[in-house]
Amino acid sequence: MPDSIANNIDSSVVIIKASWPQGFPQPEPGDSTVASMTTYPTMEVPQAATPGKPVNTPLRDTGTMGMLLVALLMVVLSYRTGYKYIENFIKNLFSAKKRENALNDRTANETQILTALTLNTCVMESILIFNAIEIFVPSLSQAMHSHVFACTGPFMLIGIIFYLAQLGVFTLVGHVFSDAPSTRLWTDGFKSAHSALGLVLFPIVGTLLVWPSGGKFLLTVAIFLYILCRITFIYKGFRIFYNNLPSLVYFILYLCSVEIVPLILLSAGSVYLCKIICI
Repeated sequence: MPDSIANNIDSSVVIIKASWPQGFPQPEPGDSTVASMTTYPTMEVPQAATPGKPVNTPLRDTGTMGMLLVALLMVVLSYRTGYKYIENFIKNLFSAKKRENALNDRTANETQILTALTLNTCVMESILIFNAIEIFVPSLSQAMHSHVFACTGPFMLIGIIFYLAQLGVFTLVGHVFSDAPSTRLWTDGFKSAHSALGLVLFPIVGTLLVWPSGGKFLLTVAIFLYILCRITFIYKGFRIFYNNLPSLVYFILYLCSVEIVPLILLSAGSVYLCKIICI
């Protein structure tokens, strides 16, 4: 080393001489100082797997989510001018008092929000029917995930048709067995019960979309809420139309022919339609 460089080296600097400047020596038998590199574990490179196709669900389906968002948007836009209708839910659900001055006071704003709430309920029901068939008819599950909107769209239309058919039956029955004011009170209760059902089902459907594994529990809650809304409506009808023992017989016939049989036919028809779509 030149003296000019050695003089510039700080005395505090420690120079360590390499022990193996030519590399690690080959281990000798019985020498435990340097172990063979082959004894150390080696990292295995994992084999790449072909990614599978993601399962399509209502949450990932553009058509279903668009249908849901349109229904919610209609409710939000209608609320500003029709909020009084929602405020009168309790009165329409339970009140059986005839008020002559309130028979024809339906406004355009109330009709608009009623339409939005009805559509919202039908959309919620379509998603619930889709998940119910998926759970209770597992043979259709795989095919349904390939035709999500092709199932939920017709289910929504079935819900609208079923609602209009029930409304027509209730109007006819009311006019046959009672007068116009009583019929109006009864149908108002049906509309309010159906509209309120969509609002209480919204958190259930929202949770079901992001937590499909809890489908059975959430469907049980949804069925309970549906039954509760129907019992409320039936109770109001009983208060309006019950007068004597023969009217009780008519009411029992009504329960069987209008409340129970149509639901069975609706369930069977939805499964049958789903089979046709998924073939």
